[in-house]
Amino acid sequence: MSAPDRRAMVERPGKDLSVRRQCTLLRLARSGVYRPKTVVAMDDLTVMRRIDELHLELPFYGSRRMTFELNKEGRGVNRKRVQRLMRVMGIEALVPRPGTSKAAPGHKIYPYLLRGLAITEPNHVWASDITYIPMARGFLYLVTIIDWASRAVLAWRLSNTIDGGFCVEALEEALLRHGMPRIFNTDQGSQFTSTAFTGKLAAAGVEISMDGRGRFMDNIFIERLWRSIKYEEVHLKAYANGREARAGISSWMTFYNFRRPHQAMNNQMPMAVWRAGMDKIEAAARAVDMPLRLDNANALPTYPQQKQKQQEAA
Repeated sequence: MSAPDRRAMVERPGKDLSVRRQCTLLRLARSGVYRPKTVVAMDDLTVMRRIDELHLELPFYGSRRMTFELNKEGRGVNRKRVQRLMRVMGIEALVPRPGTSKAAPGHKIYPYLLRGLAITEPNHVWASDITYIPMARGFLYLVTIIDWASRAVLAWRLSNTIDGGFCVEALEEALLRHGMPRIFNTDQGSQFTSTAFTGKLAAAGVEISMDGRGRFMDNIFIERLWRSIKYEEVHLKAYANGREARAGISSWMTFYNFRRPHQAMNNQMPMAVWRAGMDKIEAAARAVDMPLRLDNANALPTYPQQKQKQQEAA
């Protein structure tokens, strides 16, 4: 029997057995019984959806200005509530702040490697981030991995918790289906600084790059993707549940990769740009990998066909 099933068996307050004794018999941590998971109220969900909309429009607004905007609309919220909901949503004002270099205790922070770097071919740089997805009753978190040069979405996952497991799953899928990038860029969120995530990148020989915390311009293409999917899909539909959300987002991701023209790439589709770039890379690699022959230690290398032509001419 799973832990959640066993927790459901605990009587609070206990009639014949104390809660402590029930936890001992069921092999449960008492703290997990006394502190059930917080349930977000429907009114909170309405406010969270509006915060998400304002955050897309005004990403530099923190909790103080966000509270002001909400109260201008007559919502009657205080700043502590807005701060709590923004933490639940995993969003913060996208501005630089001092003293924010540590994402989580014990997690290593990597330097930002993309400053001044020309990124013109696929699988040079991948990037990833997480965003909040509202539903009629509840919310989900979406993680995507994109190729920086082509803007193609290589993998994505939805989760009802913001732990790192679904991020690792998306990374594994991207590596399996699309090869390996030279550099992988993320923010300093604990999901991306965890050893489970960075360990997979290190094991694959990928260089790890991380934005300065709160610097959304360092990962600007992901931020633009969030605006597109929310304005074109998420905010147009009130997903009733996770199944509807997954189906709608899946359909939009296919549309984005294969049918939606991208202005920054001469109205080409992202996945078409990614595939064309990979074809060029593979063709160049095949040319370089052709077998070479040396006539002597001081001779320049020549291809076998060239050597044969030289012999025939002589």
